[in-house]
Amino acid sequence: MSDKIDITILELLSSKVCHDLISPIGAVCNGIEFMSEMGADAGDEALSLIAYSAQQASAKLQAYRMAYGAGGSDNSIKPEDVYKSIEAIVSPDGKVKQVWDAYGEMGHGDEERPDAFSKILISVLLLGIDFLPKGGELDVKSETHGELNVIASGENAGAREQVKEALALAMSTDQITPKLIHAYILGLLSDKYGFKVAFTQDTDRVTITINLPQSI
Repeated sequence: MSDKIDITILELLSSKVCHDLISPIGAVCNGIEFMSEMGADAGDEALSLIAYSAQQASAKLQAYRMAYGAGGSDNSIKPEDVYKSIEAIVSPDGKVKQVWDAYGEMGHGDEERPDAFSKILISVLLLGIDFLPKGGELDVKSETHGELNVIASGENAGAREQVKEALALAMSTDQITPKLIHAYILGLLSDKYGFKVAFTQDTDRVTITINLPQSI
């Protein structure tokens, strides 16, 4: 990969992270400004807005650190850590619910979890959230050794145009947009760590399949 490609990906990833964080951080700033102006008259509503927005910014940063940061490949990070991180993002407004067991079968049986397993899993779950524009459920199931399915189900569940191509790395970097960069990064990470990630789409349901390294 050339330096030019590295810079392009970095710019797009930075754009996505900043876009996702600017709203909650901006709300915190607005709430603080409002409280400064109104003083005791600001009431509990302003404080609740600040608390919610700060929590969302913190939750997203934690998830992005696991998904994109070097430390996310550490095998000490377990599926239950992934569950808690995603729950911190989705639980406050309740639109998206997790219905999977973080202590259940994860496709590797009694074998050691593959390197970067949790990094890939949280990245797939973040993609699943994007597939649920009107909310819904996220489930994780393993029915075959070496394979894990993340199921995003809900009204109008589906992928944006070209997400499948971005995930499969079937497009050049000059075609990638900030809305596609997460899928593209997931494709790069999967390739680096020996996973294969793909998805199929049905009415109000998207199934994202993760093939673990030993099964490919």
